[in-house]
Amino acid sequence: MSKSRRSLVEFTFRADTEPGALIPLELIELPEQQPRRYFDPEKLEQLTQSVKEHGILEPLLVRPHPRTSSGYELVAGERRYRAAKAAGFGEVPVVVRHFNDKEALQVAVIENLQREDLNPIEEVEGILHILAIELNVEVQEVSPLLYRLRHSVSSVESDSKKSTLSSGHNVMTKELSQVEKVFQGLGISWQSFATNRLPLLNLPEELLQALREGKIAYTKAQAISRMKEEKGRKALLKEAISKKLSLQEIRKRVKECNSSSSEVENRQQGWKKRLDRAFRQAQKVKAWENPKKWKEIEKALTHLESLLEKE
Repeated sequence: MSKSRRSLVEFTFRADTEPGALIPLELIELPEQQPRRYFDPEKLEQLTQSVKEHGILEPLLVRPHPRTSSGYELVAGERRYRAAKAAGFGEVPVVVRHFNDKEALQVAVIENLQREDLNPIEEVEGILHILAIELNVEVQEVSPLLYRLRHSVSSVESDSKKSTLSSGHNVMTKELSQVEKVFQGLGISWQSFATNRLPLLNLPEELLQALREGKIAYTKAQAISRMKEEKGRKALLKEAISKKLSLQEIRKRVKECNSSSSEVENRQQGWKKRLDRAFRQAQKVKAWENPKKWKEIEKALTHLESLLEKE
């Protein structure tokens, strides 16, 4: 029996593995629900080179696989897992913990939120995952709930920082208490999160992608999103990244472009109104029955058509 195959047999479903013990990479599977979605290729390559030179310095966190009788499921450390795989490692150091599904996801999200290179979109999605776990609801239900809570809050006591809801909202009072508990643990205001960070998920796809890849600050992405014209918005995003435009410069460009777009829209609306009014007037006076007047009208129409046909 080969060393690799012998290792697979020896380590199969050993949930009592000591911290830092080595287990075959083949025995570790990625979870179905993974809070992190984007991995910077350049940074992952750098980590792979580091792993080749120095090995895995921090053990991966795993749990006994919840749906099979052998192997493990990764809880935290996917970058290290991917780097070890790319480096050709057969075994990796691990810490094994007996987490249920809820605990495993919560630990994965919290570990993800503690990363220094966390982008704003991953941060928002991570917090929504934690709230979903705490509230025992689906992730997609959390955003509408936060918006409802924010709308229902009638006053805030500045000294205690405790929000009070309008009368008759007992259910929402309980939900608010759970939400505040989560955000107190994170050290941020839930109302600030709902106002400033949550709307990021509604940004156009190209801005979301740029945020996921860490190419632009979320304040700049929000400013760019206010540009009315899609083509101009995409062009500004590209320029903002390549030229590292300041937030002030971006806002100026957006204002100028939107003003220009408004002028064009006004011209279009004014043009249509004038044509409609001229047509109604021609019908009213039956201009085609007056040869002299009709001759002048046809001359004007011919000239207009000629102008419109020119490039």
